[in-house]
Amino acid sequence: MKRAVFMLLLAFSLSSATACVPHTTGDTEVGVRTVKWGVFGMLDLGVEDRAYPPGSTYFFPPLINDWYTFDTKLQNIEMTIQPEKGDRRERDDLLFKTIDGNDIGLDVIIAYRLDPERAPHLLQNVAENDEMLKEKIVRTIARSKPRDIFGELKTEEFYVASRREQKSEQAKEILQEILGPLGIIVEKVLTKDYRFNPEYQKAIEAKKVADQLVEKNKSAQHAALEEYKKKLQDAEGEVNKMVARADGEFQKARIEADAYFEKQKLLAEAILAEGEAAAKGIREKNRALTGEGGETVVKLKIADALKGKKIILLPVSEGGMNLKTTDMNSLLEIMGIRALSGTGTAEKP
Repeated sequence: MKRAVFMLLLAFSLSSATACVPHTTGDTEVGVRTVKWGVFGMLDLGVEDRAYPPGSTYFFPPLINDWYTFDTKLQNIEMTIQPEKGDRRERDDLLFKTIDGNDIGLDVIIAYRLDPERAPHLLQNVAENDEMLKEKIVRTIARSKPRDIFGELKTEEFYVASRREQKSEQAKEILQEILGPLGIIVEKVLTKDYRFNPEYQKAIEAKKVADQLVEKNKSAQHAALEEYKKKLQDAEGEVNKMVARADGEFQKARIEADAYFEKQKLLAEAILAEGEAAAKGIREKNRALTGEGGETVVKLKIADALKGKKIILLPVSEGGMNLKTTDMNSLLEIMGIRALSGTGTAEKP
């Protein structure tokens, strides 16, 4: 009887242990199963090397299995001086010294997420849940290493955004080297506000104001220099226009003078040619007149000139007009008229 009761209780326990219950994962969660003890050696004990995908439901016996979930969405750890904004309701910014010895407070945001495939490793070696992972692992390392990295900057370099960004990138790389093997992916290390000792802050602000005035004066000087250069360029442009205009007028006058010269040259050549032709004609005529028949031609011309004209000769002699009869025949003979008339004699007037 006792043996039968024991077997009955054992069967009831086994049926209760093997009854499956649902285990779910959220939209951004992965699940990890652990086996606490096996039934007749059918299951390996410990963390199952498998990540169950998000948004699903799985059924496992409750007594021999445990179920854990990890959120894979982007997580932020905000460490700031403002209690109402950070992860903690107290001052939580990073406090350290710059390389030149000044105290500084820096607000930092660490953005990270889990590698879903590494969830079993996280559970077995790092943390049992997201909160433990965030507070015990990521936060502890994120508050330590960035202090060392940003502490390499000089005080003045914190005012240069590019230098802060370089150190942020360096901090991200260092954190990834440490947290990456654990299954954590560091996405960003962002810096926000920073603050120095109040007295030192006033001195820095005064220096910044002075530097701004210097830069303003430099800008004004540069603007004045650029304005001078512009006016100089405008004056040079105007002079160049005047020179170009004068060159144009000179070239125009030169072209017109050259054209006039060529015209006058051609006209002179034409006059010269005409004169040479006329001279040549005169020479030929003189040559003809000096030859045989030349005298005859002269006489003919004289005759033509006297033809139809009434001639009255009043000889003057002995201090007064001589009205004595003149022998016109002799006169005409002397002048060659007689030979031209062909009469041989001329009538007396």
